[in-house]
Amino acid sequence: MKTPYEILEVAADATDAEIKQAYIRKVRDNPPDRDQERFQRIHDAYTSIKDDKSRVSHALFTVPAADFNELLDLALHVAQTPQVTPEHFERLLRAGHDKAILPNAMPRARKS
Repeated sequence: MKTPYEILEVAADATDAEIKQAYIRKVRDNPPDRDQERFQRIHDAYTSIKDDKSRVSHALFTVPAADFNELLDLALHVAQTPQVTPEHFERLLRAGHDKAILPNAMPRARKS
């Protein structure tokens, strides 16, 4: 879920005038008769950060929404398994019991 700053495409430290200009630009591009739902999101974003009092209230009392799909992806993310090439297999065969060669015989798993 986007924050009001992201919806209006302004920085978190934007002035009242910058926020109002962004709101007017967004309303001009997304009038209520074209897409009422989008217009309502833009209007709600503006009313939640339009002045200092609103921004403080938003910062204090708005709980960020969790993106559960993103959290699941992060929780279930598994490092890529290394691809064993014929060269790596050949090194493994030559390594035998030589402990100095064995750690370098297999490719390392890449971390994403």
